[in-house]
Amino acid sequence: MEVKAKLKYARTGVLKAREVARLVSGKDINTALNILSLNKRKSGFMIEQLLKSAVAQAEQKKVIDVDNLYIKSVAVNQGPHLRRYRPRARGSSAPYNKKQSHIEVVLSER
Repeated sequence: MEVKAKLKYARTGVLKAREVARLVSGKDINTALNILSLNKRKSGFMIEQLLKSAVAQAEQKKVIDVDNLYIKSVAVNQGPHLRRYRPRARGSSAPYNKKQSHIEVVLSER
């Protein structure tokens, strides 16, 4: 049995979030939470909260033994860009994008 949790439209870049996701993929829950609590990145905090949400969901369903959970996969996909404009010289403007990502955590039982 698997438990899934999703975080959509997270205000962090995909590549930065994928670095953190690679750290915890395949690890058991306690080890992953320890790694994420020491991580200084913004996406590390987001993935930690998402992981806690998935564990709470598993407890609520009462189908899976929570002590045997591990992270089966962490997927970080690209979300839409927020397009903004910055004023530049001589009355012109330059576009820049604020990036978003969709994060999905899948927990399974060993």
